[in-house]
Order: sequence, then structure tokens, then C-alpha cells
Amino acid sequence: MEGIDAEVLLGDRGYDTNSIVAKATAAGMQVVIPAKKNRKAKREYDEYLYKLRHLVENAFLALKRWRGIATRYAKNTSSFLAAVQIRCVAIWLGVLA
Repeated sequence: MEGIDAEVLLGDRGYDTNSIVAKATAAGMQVVIPAKKNRKAKREYDEYLYKLRHLVENAFLALKRWRGIATRYAKNTSSFLAAVQIRCVAIWLGVLA
């Protein structure tokens, strides 16, 4: 958490630990992590923001479906970035179609 300037910490249930929540709260972040099922005291979280986190994860999943990005075939950073941008355009064109 040190060096990160954010208003909100988004995460899935796997990040619901007392230490992570305490550090984020001490840094002044709003914690948007649903409580684990075995947690006795459930914590409130913003369900709308949590749904937006899921959309971002799905976007990365769509990027990783392209083998060249998932296995990082590109030899340098600029080639990898170009591959990511091309894949983003292809995904966006699929959305528009």
C-alpha cells in the first residue's frame, strides 16, 4: 500500500484479510472487497463499484485470450504494447458490430 495514491481499493474475496483492510483504511482508501463466507462480522461494500471491477477483469480476460499477449511473444515493450492496442481495437470493433 505504500506509495499508492488511490481513493478506493477494489478486490475479490481472496484479498479479504484483516491486514490488507487495515492498511488500506489507514491509507484513507475505501475498501470494496466482499467479506469471505467464513467471516463472522460481514463488512459493507459498494456493490456497484465491485461490479465495475468485474468488468475490468473481463477486459483483461478478453486480452489474454489472444495467445500472443497471454504468452508475451513480443521481444520488446513497444511490440507488446502494439499487440495490446491491436487487440483492444479488435475487441472494440466486435462490440460495435
